[in-house]
Amino acid sequence: MFGLFSAPKVKNNQNHKKAKPAVKSVAMKKEEELKPTMRDVLSTINRMQKELDLLKLAITTGEVQLPEETGDRVFDSAMDEIRNAGDVQRSESERVLEGVFDGQNMIGSDGAQYDVPANYASKSKLVEGDILKLTINNLGAFIYKQIKPIDRVRKVGVLEQDPQNLQYYVSDEGKKWKLLTASVTYFRGDIADEVVFLIPAEGVSRWAAVENIIKQ
Repeated sequence: MFGLFSAPKVKNNQNHKKAKPAVKSVAMKKEEELKPTMRDVLSTINRMQKELDLLKLAITTGEVQLPEETGDRVFDSAMDEIRNAGDVQRSESERVLEGVFDGQNMIGSDGAQYDVPANYASKSKLVEGDILKLTINNLGAFIYKQIKPIDRVRKVGVLEQDPQNLQYYVSDEGKKWKLLTASVTYFRGDIADEVVFLIPAEGVSRWAAVENIIKQ
């Protein structure tokens, strides 16, 4: 009689033991799905950088500014493209790498920042998101070449300047884009002048290239 009651207990214990691997397998699968990818990490870093830029602007100007629009930034898309293009090319006489113009500097495929001469950027009318090739020769000279211009559109706005940090802007339809000081001084721009400028045709950008300035 006692034997009749003991058998079901053994059976239940066996079923319980068999179920454990299945539960563990599902848990491991969920854990793998939650692991961040490299793209997730880079996206988080870019978002943090944008927030830091806004914080710096708030500290220097005393004004808190929200992002003008949301969406994919053209710079991030261009960086994804060159990361898949390949490694830096090296030889005895020179080093060659690709990078993306961020409106002020070039961010190379190696993640380093390279200074782009403001005069070159102004005269070449470089737009944020343009892909550049940088050649560094054995004499230490930096030679830039625009190899893949981003699609751009022409707009007209008004020249403004922040009285605190003296940063130039162009505004149009409630939006603002930063301008290189060298570009404004080259055309001898003054506050309230009309600016013909270039920005990426698609995506979000922070900087614009001055094409011309019409004196008021």
